[in-house]
Amino acid sequence: MFRSLRPRLAAVLPSEAVIEHVGATAVSGCLTKGDLDISVQVGPQAFAAADLALSGLFERNAGSVRTDSFSAFKCDDVRPPVGIQLVVRGAPLDVFVRFRDCLRADPALIERYNALKRSHEGADMSAYRAAKAAFIAAVLGPPGQG
Repeated sequence: MFRSLRPRLAAVLPSEAVIEHVGATAVSGCLTKGDLDISVQVGPQAFAAADLALSGLFERNAGSVRTDSFSAFKCDDVRPPVGIQLVVRGAPLDVFVRFRDCLRADPALIERYNALKRSHEGADMSAYRAAKAAFIAAVLGPPGQG
């Protein structure tokens, strides 16, 4: 799915956009709910154009935060469902590629992440999201590091 979506995204996004497969499906051995997550990184000057381009192709993810350096989009009508995170390179929410790379480099970290996911199975999504955010912050350190 990523290989088929990537050229479609590249055709409408600013040329500087970096399009990466992120999330659990991008990490061997990581538990996943089966959705495909894509990170699109752009510079600050290209963010508005990228946001507009993605909004023409995908539904905005109303359940996600939206700032002047981050927007989330989704498509639930395909299998697997797709989530796209548009982020300004170096902004506080530019964590997706770095976190994926940390997981890929450390099997013990994958096991800890999987344990967190298992411990929240069937629980409130807001509690899971808060625990996941804290886990990612602990792995990556304060925003701006990396």
